[in-house]
Amino acid sequence: MEARFQGVEAQEFFHVPVLGGQVIEGLAVRPGGHYLDVTVGGGGHSRLILESAADVRVTAVDQDEEALAAAKKNLAEYGVSVREASPSGEAPPFAQRLRQEKEARVQFIYSNFAAYEFPPNTFDGILADLGVSSYHLDQAERGFSFRQAANLDMRMDRGRSLTAADVINNWDEADLADIFFKYGEERLSRRIARRIVERRPLHTTTELAEAIASSVPPKYRYGRIHPATRVFQALRIVVNDELKSLETFLDKAPNALVPGGRIAIISFHSLEDRPVKHGLRNSPLLKVLTKKPIIASKEEIERNPRSRSAKLRIAQKLL
Repeated sequence: MEARFQGVEAQEFFHVPVLGGQVIEGLAVRPGGHYLDVTVGGGGHSRLILESAADVRVTAVDQDEEALAAAKKNLAEYGVSVREASPSGEAPPFAQRLRQEKEARVQFIYSNFAAYEFPPNTFDGILADLGVSSYHLDQAERGFSFRQAANLDMRMDRGRSLTAADVINNWDEADLADIFFKYGEERLSRRIARRIVERRPLHTTTELAEAIASSVPPKYRYGRIHPATRVFQALRIVVNDELKSLETFLDKAPNALVPGGRIAIISFHSLEDRPVKHGLRNSPLLKVLTKKPIIASKEEIERNPRSRSAKLRIAQKLL
């Protein structure tokens, strides 16, 4: 999970990787190993992997072009892949290509991890950090947060067509209530959906948050979390098809591990953790190494409060 994003134009993530030490230990990073980071974000976890042992290589995947651009910049010292070396599409000279092949330790790929073509028996370790990044929450224009007014977007991949505004303004009341309950675990889903339909069209994050707040009792409105929190989670999951993508990833990823290779997955809420737990346990290719999920220490939570809900599960491909 990203801790903060500083300056959209500069594309500079300040990335505090959640459970970083536990991830490296869990992946058992070894010299010369090849690792797949399917949610590279700003590159924090990938940097730890690259720093952990000599001649480690990383394939870095992300569905957000801005995040991928930041990772390329933050990991530039490790070289770029031949695939990324020539934006014009022209192949570099043979001598240059050989030098790049020798020096490049990171390859960047723009893709959702569910759409990624997992090459069989390739990686010594695979990492997925499923948490929405602080960059996405802190950049108002992306529409993930209701702290500032912004268009209702919420797309991780801006190439997708469906936005949160499409869902809020076009879907039936019953469908809205269903997704709020199913993906946000929101017990007041019906009354919230009713109020949204009464007030739509809604165009901004703050308009939506205000509509939600006005539909719930005062005690609920001024509770520990903002009453819009669960609805925004549900919308993000629907817009990005997150749970279906996770299901596909859990099915495909184990095949890409070499025998003895490990997969580490960090989740941030029960809707993610449950399929991760069962997906790892039910895979005929894997042996689960974590009986219980690994969680952040008090010290890490103090440094990075958003690590509070992180759960890390690790499994190993059978020999």
